[in-house]
Amino acid sequence: MGDYIYLVIVLAVALVSLVVGLVTTRLRRHRPTPTRPTPTRQTTTGPEAPSPTVPADQDRDGSAAVDAPYRPGADTFEALPEPAAPVPTIERPESAQGRLIRLRARLARSQSSLGQGLLALLSRDRIDEDTWDEIEDTLLVADVGVAPAQELVERLRTRVRVEGVASGEAARAMLRGELLALVDPSMDRALRVSRRDGLPGVVMVVGVNGTGKTTTVGKLARVLVAEDRDVLLGAADTFRAAAVDQLQTWGERVGVPTVRGPEGGDPASVAFDAVRAGVEQEVDTVLIDTAGRLHTKTGLMDELGKIKRVIEKQAPVTEVLLVLDATTGQNGMTQARVFAEVVDISGIVLTKLDGTAKGGIVIAVQLGQHDP
Repeated sequence: MGDYIYLVIVLAVALVSLVVGLVTTRLRRHRPTPTRPTPTRQTTTGPEAPSPTVPADQDRDGSAAVDAPYRPGADTFEALPEPAAPVPTIERPESAQGRLIRLRARLARSQSSLGQGLLALLSRDRIDEDTWDEIEDTLLVADVGVAPAQELVERLRTRVRVEGVASGEAARAMLRGELLALVDPSMDRALRVSRRDGLPGVVMVVGVNGTGKTTTVGKLARVLVAEDRDVLLGAADTFRAAAVDQLQTWGERVGVPTVRGPEGGDPASVAFDAVRAGVEQEVDTVLIDTAGRLHTKTGLMDELGKIKRVIEKQAPVTEVLLVLDATTGQNGMTQARVFAEVVDISGIVLTKLDGTAKGGIVIAVQLGQHDP
């Protein structure tokens, strides 16, 4: 009997607990959720007019509201206009004279080892065969080339034998005179970039990959703008999107327009359009940047020749500048020979001279171009 009463009590307690739990859960479900007041915004249609309120998250037509100023006399809000894109600042390049002064200062630092080495050898009290061998080795290290180095040494030997070396200043003058004789100072080195016979000067910049062609075009544009010339750029390097953007950035800095085409498009077509735009706009100079191409790739070199032929349907190409990396040494001679066969090189641009390179390849290239 006692066990029966105990079992009834346990069941009753369990039933009460279950009922209490169900009631608590139901109350929680029906408890109202506290709400935060909705922010409002006001519009004024007159100095003393009532201020109508509009919920911040809903407009009059039920659509989502946009924070915008109210236009007097209008029943709706106007969206703020998008901010205009920043206008690039156009730089005023310094004069060519100032750039040359800075360039000479940089070249003086990079060429000091070559000049000082040769002067030290020529200024010795006694110049024997070993000294001449050291002079020739110094010239070879400077990438002057075997034939030019031998020719220069032979001329110096003759002058030293006839005139003698009385001082360091005399040795300096002697060395300078012979180096100038090698590069022929009487040669006309002026760039033909001026407008002539109603047509602009057209400059093609060519070279292998990574020599600095695009940067060279940008710097030429700065120099020409500093001389108050109207310049137009042609981005014919269509295979490298970064080259087109880089060239356009160079042009925007000095206020020069850039003609560009679709990525991977025909570079000859872009060059043609650039020269045509230059003729129509009556600019002074059109600078054409071309894609880097290995001189050993026949197909790419043939394409370069095609670009020049297409350009000349609009205007003659007045300059073809080959950009050489000064650190490549005598390989630049081979590059110059192959490019000259395809597009008739008229000038050399030597880049990266601010390092350990000596730039003597310019002498070798010039002498090679004039060899029969």
